[in-house]
Amino acid sequence: MNIFLLMIPKKEVAILDETMNARQALEKMRTYHYTAIPVISKEGLYLGTITEGDLLYGLLSLDKPELEQLAKHNVTELIRKDFTPAVNVDADMDVLLCHIMNANYVPIIDDRGVLMGIITRRSVISHLLEEE
Repeated sequence: MNIFLLMIPKKEVAILDETMNARQALEKMRTYHYTAIPVISKEGLYLGTITEGDLLYGLLSLDKPELEQLAKHNVTELIRKDFTPAVNVDADMDVLLCHIMNANYVPIIDDRGVLMGIITRRSVISHLLEEE
């Protein structure tokens, strides 16, 4: 199975770019009702994922834990790079399954590390149920 067929293209996914601040990230999560969003560089490289928990811990670590303070912190300060590792578009289904067990989605990258899209746990489960 080509995992590319399960992928939601980047243009259809809410993403954060590295220039955004933590408050903008929180607002985007609220707008899209997401609990985690991929972060990319200006060149489109996948940098990691930021979660609601990352933002909460970031807020609690501030001297003055106020929402306005989040605007002073870049999203790249809060990324846990190991939280949602990306999978290459050429990976096989076994690799994807290993990654999707630990996350709601898996970022899909090309050979240069550019984010191409995501594959959700829901789409993988639906695909597996259709095969039965």
